[in-house]
Amino acid sequence: MSTPALDLSQDAAALTAQLVDIPSVSREEKALADAVEQALRTLPHLTVERDGDAVVARTDLGRAERVVLAGHIDTVPIADNVPSRLVDGVLHGCGTSDMKSGVAVQLRLAATLTDPNRDLTFVFYDAEEIAAEFNGLKRLAEHHPERLTGDFAVLMEPTDAQVEGGCQGTLRVRVETTGRRAHSARSWLGENAIHAAAPILERLAAYQPRRVEIDGLTYREGLNAVLIEGGHATNVIPDNCAVTVNYRFAPNRSEEEALAHVREVFDGFTVVPTDSAPGALPGLSQPAAAAFVAAIGGTPAPKDGWTDVARFSALGIPAVNYGPGDPKLAHTREEHVVTSAILECEERLRHWLSA
Repeated sequence: MSTPALDLSQDAAALTAQLVDIPSVSREEKALADAVEQALRTLPHLTVERDGDAVVARTDLGRAERVVLAGHIDTVPIADNVPSRLVDGVLHGCGTSDMKSGVAVQLRLAATLTDPNRDLTFVFYDAEEIAAEFNGLKRLAEHHPERLTGDFAVLMEPTDAQVEGGCQGTLRVRVETTGRRAHSARSWLGENAIHAAAPILERLAAYQPRRVEIDGLTYREGLNAVLIEGGHATNVIPDNCAVTVNYRFAPNRSEEEALAHVREVFDGFTVVPTDSAPGALPGLSQPAAAAFVAAIGGTPAPKDGWTDVARFSALGIPAVNYGPGDPKLAHTREEHVVTSAILECEERLRHWLSA
């Protein structure tokens, strides 16, 4: 059965419903990527390129600045919430908030902004909701970074229509202890590795995380135990234990600096890094970013968490998160978006790119 053609002439709320009704769970985005590509190729003012299930469309008008608008087309697994339902101005369905409403805004702007005040690059990418190795934006950044070139980027993730600058970096490590195994009835013959982990937890409980101000935004760091593993059986003194610690760090600290800091906190213990991703500076002092904030209105907030704005930051492109939808509803069975918020998001972006 062929995928219906996307109608870019309808408003962004109706287009969101059409996008939701084309299932696109991660690694199963081909039908939607095909529909997006086909719709964009009908627009003569855009140059369109395809990479796997990622689609990039660009204007080439010789403007002084280029802005990248990016959004992922995949969703988490459907939870009996497709097809979409519209009830009293609220659109329900998988991906309505995260983030097919943002993608609909991108598509509407791509179709209608034929003479923008900045050159535009629209990026629609796959596999954001799963392991980073599959991420379509990561693939583009590694193999076709020239397609992502710009002076400023907006990631259309749901933010409740509030500008969220940059993002935190994240680091996970295993802090390990060792002991000597013994029968628990003769515990004096062993050394308990779980007991040896107590100072790790004490240091975490006493830790005072930084608050770092960047471009007027205050990023709150955090260092927390998220897993603890150890032991073999209920009658055995354990000879190993590991506390997995997650460090969320401000974007003015590099991954290397973050690891060095964590090693300092746990000096005397074996620290094994298991996962790391850099943060992204908000870049709100950049002219394009300042103009964006002025056009959108409201007070920017820091992004508490990690998003793909970090990939733009790694390319030297300041980036923010901004899109319709409530992030607290993302991935839930009850996911929904207020249709007026979608239309307002489109109008604000249109004003910024047209004024």
